[in-house]
Amino acid sequence: MITRLHFPPPAVVPHASSQKLSELNPQGQEFEKTAQKCRVISTRKQHCEILDGFTPSITSGFDSGLRFRQKLLYLENLGIDSYKALDKNPKFRAASVDSIKSVERCLYSMGIERLAFGRIFDMYPELLTCNPYDDFYPIFEFLLNDVGMHFSDIRSSIIRCPRLLICSVDYQLKPTLCFLRKLGFRFGDRNAINRNTTKLLVSSVEGTFIPKIEYMQSLGFSYEEVVEMVLRSPSLLTYSIEKNFRPKLKYFLGEMKGNLVELKYFPQFFSYSLERKIKPRHQLLVKHGFSVSLPELLLVSDGKFTARLIEMRLRSISKVRF
Repeated sequence: MITRLHFPPPAVVPHASSQKLSELNPQGQEFEKTAQKCRVISTRKQHCEILDGFTPSITSGFDSGLRFRQKLLYLENLGIDSYKALDKNPKFRAASVDSIKSVERCLYSMGIERLAFGRIFDMYPELLTCNPYDDFYPIFEFLLNDVGMHFSDIRSSIIRCPRLLICSVDYQLKPTLCFLRKLGFRFGDRNAINRNTTKLLVSSVEGTFIPKIEYMQSLGFSYEEVVEMVLRSPSLLTYSIEKNFRPKLKYFLGEMKGNLVELKYFPQFFSYSLERKIKPRHQLLVKHGFSVSLPELLLVSDGKFTARLIEMRLRSISKVRF
């Protein structure tokens, strides 16, 4: 359930004199109508600007409640849960709209479209009060210089993994990159960190990488074999042992009568859904008495898999007839 905060409209302060302008001046009636039209147009224009996320400069005369309401409208216009943002980032209450927009301008300069801001800020509301020069630019420079990414790939990396923006370069990103370099993710070759694998940089070496490597070694793979598997399928380092490795291995070794050697050459097996792809396709093959390699089972689309299955059935029928 989405909770929205509602604020009462600002109170109207009456003029010192209760007399109408038309009573003081014969032409006052026309002047008053014109002034009223101007006030309506000005109010509408201001309201549209707020909803568009581009508020006018706030002067010292603005009511603090109105400034706060402007920020809430700005969030809602981006599709951000304002209640969540305030809860996760108390600093947002005191931040100016201009400082928030500086964050938006910084991300936009890196090629990130405004449509993506809602998802990014909703996931990490603390980004709304970041200082682009102190918090963002060091990360961009790290991706460009240390990781060796192309400028155009930074946009995709941030959209795929917004958590990059809240990581410390010195305490998280650089140590993790150093570990990945030792595994073989080297600068400038086919195993280089790219926009599809930058999510590895936000993971913990001790809490995530090492336990996965040790688990695969416990299955009988050597350290060198595990490294080769990881380079072929980098996501292996991020999968859950309990929710991914164990159930898939149980099915592979039990129901599929598989051999660990197959996983050595096709570690991508763990990237496919057990319930939606591995089981249904394997059970179809078993039903018709067929067997294929793991790449043949999983690399093709559903349409191609069905077409191959039909082709195999037709061939088997032809052999029986002749």
